[in-house]
This record gives sequence, structure tokens and C-alpha cells, in this order.
Amino acid sequence: MNSPSRVIRKGAEYFFLAVLCFCMGDAAARLAERWPSGALPANQPSIPSVSDMRIPEASVYGTRISDTSIPNTQIMDTSASDTRISASVSGSGDSFASGGSITSGTSSAVPASADGNWGLSFQEEGKPPVANATADYLAQFDAFYARQTDEKVLYLTFDAGYENGNTEAILDALKKHKAPAAFFVVGNYIETAPELVKRMVSEGHIVGNHTYHHPDMSSISTEESFSRELTDLETLFEQTTGQPMKKYYRPPQGKYSESNLKMAQALGYKTFFWSLAYVDWYQDNQPSHEEAYKKLLGRIHPGAVVLLHSTSKTNAEILDSLLTKWEEMGYRFASLDELAASSQGADHFTGS
Repeated sequence: MNSPSRVIRKGAEYFFLAVLCFCMGDAAARLAERWPSGALPANQPSIPSVSDMRIPEASVYGTRISDTSIPNTQIMDTSASDTRISASVSGSGDSFASGGSITSGTSSAVPASADGNWGLSFQEEGKPPVANATADYLAQFDAFYARQTDEKVLYLTFDAGYENGNTEAILDALKKHKAPAAFFVVGNYIETAPELVKRMVSEGHIVGNHTYHHPDMSSISTEESFSRELTDLETLFEQTTGQPMKKYYRPPQGKYSESNLKMAQALGYKTFFWSLAYVDWYQDNQPSHEEAYKKLLGRIHPGAVVLLHSTSKTNAEILDSLLTKWEEMGYRFASLDELAASSQGADHFTGS
């Protein structure tokens, strides 16, 4: 006769197996839905990971958890400013929840284009990362992620989903260093912090379009709905500042499709992704100054488009010294206007 403890133990084992089978079946169904042909994209690991088990996006700030259990994997931030889901995974890469994709840190092969999620792979310190879409591919849609150049120039951009008291210090640091920046804002930001938006404009910064509601734009198929997200924000910005909005667009969470890029271009927009970012958006789990410096100094490269979140307390605290350190490394700060004016984001680039 089985003892009570053995019965309980056996019951727990059966329950665990049942849950595991359910999760595996759900993951397989979701993978089949995403890749009906059964072929994985070239920049994805050969073994399906938890990055493909999507969390239901009940809000416009939906995210997913990215797997870092694969050695030498690097994942870049493509999340909204106020993402709240935390990740608890281990590996050699960055561990965080994001809308981005993962790519191997040892493979240099990338597809010419990749719908879905913006992703980067950092393979050599001080060198541009490998992106999941080439500069030439993006250029046909007036889209950029970096300037391919040997010159030590970088472009500062901030995603601003809401205001929590850190933007003023960021603007102070930019003003001190005479560094132009671009702030990609949403409707909520303009509505709740109009004076900061006016200050951005008055101090010569670009205020770009991050859409009105911050939805997953790659899921929007109609030109009317896509256009409304951009034009509604344009209207609010002009009503607030008295000036027309610059037609610079950043896809929320880095999620995009080729049709999105075409629709943005048809509306007169240039689309800007990024080539350097780090996990800076968790209000209750901010990176230390040392962690931020390690990522932002080690991965900086000529022509970088840097993405920071204006909600980050760490960014507000270190920006002055960070700009100083970049200046000491020989970098200058330029406006996205300069990047947009360059031919396909490239000029005299001779690096690998």
C-alpha cells in the first residue's frame, strides 16, 4: 500500500508533466501560426525558444520575454517606455522582456530584410552591430538605424512614453553639452507634459512621432488606421506648440513590416530605428551607473543612433558624465537631420 507522502509526490509529478505538455503544445501552435511554412527565419536559433511564446497583448504596451539561454546571444531593447513585465532567464546575453528578436553573437549573416521585430547582434566592441535588416534595404523606404561611417559621430534619441520627472535633468545635460537630440513622443506625453515638449522645441531638439497610442503598428494593415496614429499626434503637437511636427517616425517597440515602412514613406515620414540601447526602462529596477556605463561606452560606435528612455532615473543621473565620456572618446553629437541628409545613411564608411 502506498504511503500518503508517496501518493502526494506522484500526484505532483503527474501535475508537472501535464503542465509541461500543455505549455509545449501551446508553444508549438504559436510557432506554427507565426511560421506557417515551418522554416525559421535565418536570424533565429534553430531550436525554438521562449522568445516565440508570445504573451497576450491586452494593452498597447504588449511585450514578450526573450530567451537568453543560448550562449553568445545578445538582445536589444525594442520595448515601450513603460514596459512592466520582468524576465527571469539566464544566459550570457542581456536578460529582459522586449518586443525584439534575438540573434547569435557569433553569426554575421543577416537577411536583407526582416519583418516583425527590430533586432541587433553586437559582435565586436566599438564596432556597429549586425542588424536584422540591412541599411540598403531600409534606405529604399527612407528608413535608418545608423550612419555607416568611420567618423566618430553619434545621434542621441529618447523614447518618451510618459513623464516621471527625469526629462528636465536630461534636457539640462543636453543643453550643457550643446548636444542636439530627438525625442520620440506619444499622445499621453504631449497631453501631460506640454511645457517639456515646448522646451524641447525651444532648445532646438527634434520632437518625433512615436504614434498617438503606441500600438503594435505591424499588426495594422489598413492605410487609414496607420495614418490616423501618426496624424492624430501631429495635430496634437501643432495645437500644443504652434509648429508642425517633424516627419520622423519610430515604430513602437521596434515592431514593423515592409508595408508599414511603405505607408510611413507615403505619408512623407522617415523611419528611425537604432543601433545602441540597453535595459533602462524598468522604474523599479534601474541599472546601476556602472552597468549603464559598461553597455553605453563599450558598445558605442561611429555613426550610432543611441536609444535611451526619458523615464530612466539612471539616464537622468549619468547623462552629463556620459556625454563627457563620449566626448573624451572623440565623439561629437549630431542631429538626426544630418543622418537623414546622408546618402542612405552611408558616406565614407570603410569598416567591416
